[in-house]
Amino acid sequence: MVTAPGRAREYETIYVLRPDIDADNADRLGTRLAEVITREQGRLTKVETWGRRRLAYDISKHRRGVYVYLKYLGAGRVVSELERNLRLTDGVLKYQTVLLRNDVEVEQVAISDEEVRFERLELPPLEEERDESRERQLGLIEPERRAERNAEVPSIEDEGDVEQEGETGGDEEES
Repeated sequence: MVTAPGRAREYETIYVLRPDIDADNADRLGTRLAEVITREQGRLTKVETWGRRRLAYDISKHRRGVYVYLKYLGAGRVVSELERNLRLTDGVLKYQTVLLRNDVEVEQVAISDEEVRFERLELPPLEEERDESRERQLGLIEPERRAERNAEVPSIEDEGDVEQEGETGGDEEES
């Protein structure tokens, strides 16, 4: 579909970076993607860095990733060139692009400079997650919290004394 002059399609792309990526590489990638969109006669309308989050499933042995959201206007060639750059970048684990609206007037879209700026990626150092053993995953080994809670439960001897007192008191009330 060919769009009329002053009209474009609106897309959003979410890409996931490796969790151990440094701020400089993330900045370079963001700058390159902004240049690609501009070079292909597109317009970047929104950029959000969602930070490091847990992945739904392991990707290349990574359990976490840094999520970045882009929203932009352009034609199909903008998407293909953007995805080509994402595919060629080593730090990118996954990406997905979705068409939001098919026919948008470019002049009517308000864009603030603050929404289009790539934020510097300042993440705390990546902590290694403890791998749970297969036994713990299957529930064969009790977690530490449950073991501590069980230590606070009164002993069986104490419970026996309470039951005997309750039984004699209960018989008297029924008579």
